[in-house]
Amino acid sequence: MRHLKAFHIFHVAASSSSYSEAASKLNITHGAVSKQIKVLENHLSQALFYKQGRNVYLTQEGELLKGYTEQAFMALNMGVNELAQLKRQHLEVSCEPTLTMRWLMPRLSDFHQHSGVDVRLSTAGGPVTLGTSGLSLAIRRDDFELVHDYNKTTLVEEWVGPVCSPAYWHQAQHDVSKIKLLHSQTRPMAWDSWSSLYGDASLLGNTHQTFAHFYFCIQAAVDGLGAAMGSYPLVVDDLKRGNLIAPFGFVPSKHNYILLSQKSAPDALEQTFTQWLQQNLSQCVPSEDERAKGL
Repeated sequence: MRHLKAFHIFHVAASSSSYSEAASKLNITHGAVSKQIKVLENHLSQALFYKQGRNVYLTQEGELLKGYTEQAFMALNMGVNELAQLKRQHLEVSCEPTLTMRWLMPRLSDFHQHSGVDVRLSTAGGPVTLGTSGLSLAIRRDDFELVHDYNKTTLVEEWVGPVCSPAYWHQAQHDVSKIKLLHSQTRPMAWDSWSSLYGDASLLGNTHQTFAHFYFCIQAAVDGLGAAMGSYPLVVDDLKRGNLIAPFGFVPSKHNYILLSQKSAPDALEQTFTQWLQQNLSQCVPSEDERAKGL
């Protein structure tokens, strides 16, 4: 394309308050920015900017062109990222923090041993942007509205139930009104939702304690500070070790853990990791004996 350099400089200047700011972003001179904008305006026979004081503003024609250059350079950036991924031997994966720490990280060495793929984790929950952010995949609980049109792969149905240490339950089982309900700021309605699903709200009148994060809430239960609302994949290892018990069993939360990926065909690394996730997380459901009575 003719004048591609000028289009790029316009693209940067269109998001700047002045040519000087654009020049600083591009690491060129103010005069170079002004010259390329003039080249583009002559080529298009349209005025793209007008000055007001020390600042520059887009004309109506400039606003129109800005919309197209944003699309063009975003698409170009995505293409560059996809080309870079063709040679990569690692995956950039975003995962919910508590699932990362209590389930995924303890199992990553097994995945790497069998696949040779390095998984680079970042922790976050809720909406996510793939591709342009450098992320290949995102593991989430489906409790938020999907903003982007991504592929959604269900990994496992979520089951939830109160969990506490065996010693804590030994002290509290004869008077459940003394059980302290442990909450997290990230899932403030967890106990209310469980009570509705379980069909018993009697525990909601108990004393409460809130932690900043779900991970701290579960760890507090392990340490005998009360009972936390456990999501089965997040507590399964502690249940097996005997650090936690689930005296009321588990019920389906009506949510799932999902994997988000881009609409384009997954590459071999993404396919390998997806299959491994599905195989391992699909086993993270309570046995018949662990489920609440009647379910």
